[in-house]
Amino acid sequence: MRPAALKGFLAAQERKTLLRVLTCGSVDDGKSTLIGRLLYDTKLIFEDQLKALEKDSRKHGTTGDDIDFALLVDGLEAEREQGITIDVAYRFFTTDKRKFIVADTPGHEQYTRNMATGASNSDLAILLIDARKGVLTQTRRHAYICSLLGIKHVVLAVNKIDLVDFSKGIFQTIDREFREFATRLAFESIVSLPISARYGDNVIVASTNTPWYLGQSLLSYLETVDVDTELAGKAFRMPVQWVNRPNLDFRGFSGTIVSGSIRQGDSVVVAKSGRVSKIARIVASDGDLATANAGEAVTLTLADEIDISRGDVLAAPNARPEMSDQFAAHLLWMAEEELLPGRQYLIKIGTKTVPASITELKHKIDVNNLDHLAAKTLQLNEVGFGNFSTAEPIAFDPYTVNRDTGAFIVIDRFTNGTVGAGMIEFGLRRATNVHWQALDVNKEARARIKGQSPAILWFTGLSGSGKSTIANIVEKKLLAFGRHTYMLDGDNVRHGLNRDLGFTDADRVENIRRVAEAAKLFVDAGLIVLVSFISPFRSERRTARELVGKSEFLEVFVDAPLEVCMARDPKGLYKRAQAGEIKHFTGIDSPYEAPENAEIHLKTATLSAEDAADLVVEQIRKTGIVH
Repeated sequence: MRPAALKGFLAAQERKTLLRVLTCGSVDDGKSTLIGRLLYDTKLIFEDQLKALEKDSRKHGTTGDDIDFALLVDGLEAEREQGITIDVAYRFFTTDKRKFIVADTPGHEQYTRNMATGASNSDLAILLIDARKGVLTQTRRHAYICSLLGIKHVVLAVNKIDLVDFSKGIFQTIDREFREFATRLAFESIVSLPISARYGDNVIVASTNTPWYLGQSLLSYLETVDVDTELAGKAFRMPVQWVNRPNLDFRGFSGTIVSGSIRQGDSVVVAKSGRVSKIARIVASDGDLATANAGEAVTLTLADEIDISRGDVLAAPNARPEMSDQFAAHLLWMAEEELLPGRQYLIKIGTKTVPASITELKHKIDVNNLDHLAAKTLQLNEVGFGNFSTAEPIAFDPYTVNRDTGAFIVIDRFTNGTVGAGMIEFGLRRATNVHWQALDVNKEARARIKGQSPAILWFTGLSGSGKSTIANIVEKKLLAFGRHTYMLDGDNVRHGLNRDLGFTDADRVENIRRVAEAAKLFVDAGLIVLVSFISPFRSERRTARELVGKSEFLEVFVDAPLEVCMARDPKGLYKRAQAGEIKHFTGIDSPYEAPENAEIHLKTATLSAEDAADLVVEQIRKTGIVH
């Protein structure tokens, strides 16, 4: 190809629009086969790939002597052996009119989180249905998640139409049933096609086997559907990924523009501080630009020196995002371990990561009929709606307005794994109306008059390990020294402050959250507060620790083996738990996560309560809590 022709070809490729497509549906509905057929029929398979495909079809294929197009996409050996997709597989192909990135997502329910990952980056969803099976629960689940994640356009591909003799009646029944379900979803368009991915009917061109179908072929529709107009028309947003300081003479703010456009000289506002400046330069990898649009990664320099850091959002001054530390959101739970309201997680929205918790789970959603069901927690792949609280105000837009600034992921603070994906509905403005009240008498003054350093002594261990006994002796010793103390005991608190809580994991998390907040108030009063709770989860104990200063929290692990605690059984609880009379009992049918780095470790199988108490007092003397 001559240089001029090559230049023209590359320019034409640059002008093509890009469509991100998701394929989803139940297991074995033909998602991978459809993508393979598209790659094959658009002639994007090299000769050596075709030979390898023919060989693999004989080894792994499920289509007899025919080519198994699914093997073009199912790249993992485990997928080929099982005939299923277990990961998100991305494939690129192009036609004369458009470029495409197709995400092939798993059909199994346990991989719903993978499907959500693919949906979060897609403009359009191809929802496949096996013509022999009709609309299934997984069909509804995937349709709902597509709607929840902001996909506006859906292609209902009724696949394997050849296996039902190209029946118009079956196709119309499936189409009608799906549309009835989708009336409560936020799709802008639903296009239904009868296809055979294996044989190519209505995939690239119209099929003579379905003369009753008068619509476009799948590829023809994908080449013409408009999904680009909406993004360009939105307000300017750019989350700052990093502050670019290569030398003393340059300070820029780098990130990807997620919506809208910006010109040199335009005004921008820092959402967090409200400070306004003008764009001095728009710097790209190949030089300065006059304008930049959504999807471009750029570095912006400003006319004024403004405090901006990673996580801040630059926005249009006349269309600012919301700022709040509380909001309501939908949440798709992606972890084997259930969601526990009140537990502190991390959320990452854009380039900002902050501690957060779900303060109230309003309901979960039945994917079969979209009804709202009462719930205290969420299990794997369940979707719920609730209120979130963050450690500091964050900038966001409702997800329906902007998918990039309205979406967040939830991260487990202990494992650092992603456990949920959220979509913000609206901010809770009441959060900005509550401010700290300045007080003339502070913690230091209260502690000084008592002649002590306030602190939390957090006793944790199994029931029967000796927590309350040891804590009680420690408090008496401190009282003999003239120290000012207060004791919070697990049983006693449940008679008042926490009398409304049960013993599920969610209730246990809330139980410890309330106790930790109460203990913090006692520390602010200048007291030494002794907290004696099983507190089985490391996450909640860590959250309690973080409420006060580093020197104000001592974790006391009262360590006795389960068999020792069961032999003691001072309240007869283990016996009742083993008989099934008490549910969610720690050590029996609810886990206990032992401390890993407790400041004080008491092995009470061989240590008397009196000696253990002496060790605690000695340690708090060494730390300076008691002078």
